[in-house]
Amino acid sequence: MAIYIDPPLWPAHGTVFSHLVSDKSLDELHAFTAAAGVPERAFDGDHYDVPERRYDDLVKAGAIPVEARVLVRKLIASGLRIPARERSKALTVPLMERWNSTFPGHEELGLELLERWGEASRKYHSRTHLLAVLEALDVLTEPALPARSVVLAAWFHDAVYEGVAGQDEEESARLAEDRLSAAGLAPADVAEVARLVRLTTDHNPEPDDDAGALLCDADLSVLGGDEQSYARYVSAVREDYAHVSDDDFAKGRAAVVRHLLGLDPLFHGDRAKALWLDAARRNLAAELE
Repeated sequence: MAIYIDPPLWPAHGTVFSHLVSDKSLDELHAFTAAAGVPERAFDGDHYDVPERRYDDLVKAGAIPVEARVLVRKLIASGLRIPARERSKALTVPLMERWNSTFPGHEELGLELLERWGEASRKYHSRTHLLAVLEALDVLTEPALPARSVVLAAWFHDAVYEGVAGQDEEESARLAEDRLSAAGLAPADVAEVARLVRLTTDHNPEPDDDAGALLCDADLSVLGGDEQSYARYVSAVREDYAHVSDDDFAKGRAAVVRHLLGLDPLFHGDRAKALWLDAARRNLAAELE
């Protein structure tokens, strides 16, 4: 196991930055940076961005200097690299294309939502999650298209995110009511979008609520990923709650995992069950253990 650092070549915020990676595990990377005093906010999914002034200190602390291309190869070989399409900052154009096809003529509202989803404090509840939910809706409804109310609910369901369960969903629903009413959406449709957003509080729609089941299944699709993607999800959730102590986070997260394992059904639609149920149960059980 080793920590690698490339030369400070990447400009931002009036200086240049290096990338710091592990060739083995994120746990090793986090342990190294914590010991070196690198702040958690410098983590970007699979690496840390560190300013030029820290380069020599980090090399002295044990980081191995390599060329940028070598560092990328090390990261790819480790299996930790996050594909570009999963990076929040790269998703503005594809997400706006989706928004304009869903609610044409309201680009300003789409940009407001994208700005909310792109808040710097967000790690999991970011544009990558938004895109993942929208793509899951596509998968679950193909060859048809998901109903517009469900897609709009996906756009609004974490539009307000302060890390307060229940309150975030309620404020997101209220935001949907305010913005969509102002945009001229029919009152019944506004009410349906807000109702769907509120369902993501506990992901427990009524048995005959097809639209609610569809949104909840798409929102929880991340649970059914492979082992590495699930590990990235858990790591990002922990970063979203960086303001919470380790003990309090462990207790709260365990309660969430137990709730999800106790949902019967966890996924509602047949396609969602076939795609994600077995892997989700394995992932949740392993995390709780």
